[in-house]
Amino acid sequence: MSTIESGRPAPAPTPTLDISQTAPVPFSRLVRVEWRKMVDTRSGFWLMIATGILLVLTVALVLLVVGLTEDDLTIGADGFSQILTIPLSLLLPVFPILAVTSEWSQRTGLVTFALEPHRVRVLLAKVGAVVLLAVATIVVALVLGAVGNVVAAAMDGNSPEWNLDLEMLALTILSQLLYFLMAYAFGTVLLSTPASIAVFYVVALLLPLLVYSTLYALFDWAQDLIPWIDMQYAMGPFLDPGDDATAMDGLRLLVTVLIWVVTPLIIGTRRVLASEPK
Repeated sequence: MSTIESGRPAPAPTPTLDISQTAPVPFSRLVRVEWRKMVDTRSGFWLMIATGILLVLTVALVLLVVGLTEDDLTIGADGFSQILTIPLSLLLPVFPILAVTSEWSQRTGLVTFALEPHRVRVLLAKVGAVVLLAVATIVVALVLGAVGNVVAAAMDGNSPEWNLDLEMLALTILSQLLYFLMAYAFGTVLLSTPASIAVFYVVALLLPLLVYSTLYALFDWAQDLIPWIDMQYAMGPFLDPGDDATAMDGLRLLVTVLIWVVTPLIIGTRRVLASEPK
């Protein structure tokens, strides 16, 4: 019996939404959104303020040492650039961790992945924002270092020494980027802000400072092994002006990058693609 014969109304057609002609979200817009999600929040704002204060205090401390030293103490632009990388390494790696884990801890993933369902594009945009942040902070540190170099030279009555080695600067930027990507990779693997921050600082700071340094000083086998498993020791020959890096040093650095950056990124990307934000 047909619907008309039975006297019942025909069911309404199921509504459909045709998005085949809708243009995708531009990748540059995704990067801008991820940038704002990192820095345009209360936590991001205060992290940036704290990092800026650390940079200024570092320059002030160096100038204080220059002022109190009776002999001429020439630091130069290269010295300031190396010194100012220390405060950058303390707080800024939290940003790439928050870039990933906030989608789960603050439950913004439902919105993010609904507006851009291609999660790989979102992850790439986060990486792009992380790289831009690393480069921007290094530029700020270089500007502060240049100001400090001029002031330190004036305090000693000398001309500023602009001895910045471009190759060393490029290696320093590469080192910072690798640590930023390591923090980002840990965030994708753990998807938890406290756990990611704790694991990163243990691997990147505490182990090299407390454990590896002791083993390296006491045992010959540690001097052979540690540069293969720790990125800081692997980068040492490249960041020390007195050392000539060899092909073996490059191989050690490649292995540590594979261990601490590439492998966690692969595992974390697979987890992000399979996880469901709630």
